[in-house]
Order: sequence, then C-alpha cells, then structure tokens
Amino acid sequence: MSKTATIRARVEPDLKNEVENILARLGLTASETIHLLYRQIQLQRGLPFDVRIPNELTAKTLNESKAGKNVTRFENKKALYADLGL
Repeated sequence: MSKTATIRARVEPDLKNEVENILARLGLTASETIHLLYRQIQLQRGLPFDVRIPNELTAKTLNESKAGKNVTRFENKKALYADLGL
C-alpha cells in the first residue's frame, strides 16, 4: 500500500531538534518513527507504553531528580555496584 496520508504536528523547536538527533543516531527519520508508532498502536490496540499520571511520591521524586536533589552520582558502574553491595 502506498504512503499517501500526511500527518502534521506542532512541537517545540528544541524538542524537535533533540529528538531528531537521537533518531538519527538510531538510523531513523521522524517519518519512520511515526510509522513505527502507528504500527505498534495498531498491533497493541492502544499505546505501546503506559500513559498515566504519577502518584504523589513518584511525582515528587521525579521533580527532585530533575532539580538535582537527593541524587547520587557515580564515577562508573563499578562504584555504583560497590555502593549497592554487589
């Protein structure tokens, strides 16, 4: 079947550029990615990922992490594993 339908969407320019750079590293174009998303929606009969409002604890944790609060950083995975006792 030929691809003849067009989809238009407006997104913030910075978001578009960042995502298109990531997609390029994956070897995908925006059009190919949208096609993949549509196929997955068709196959799953819904979105192929959870979409939900986070609970209060999750929202607080995400906001703190974005702000750099209560975040522990490690030089490498070996240091992370040592901290975890692994």
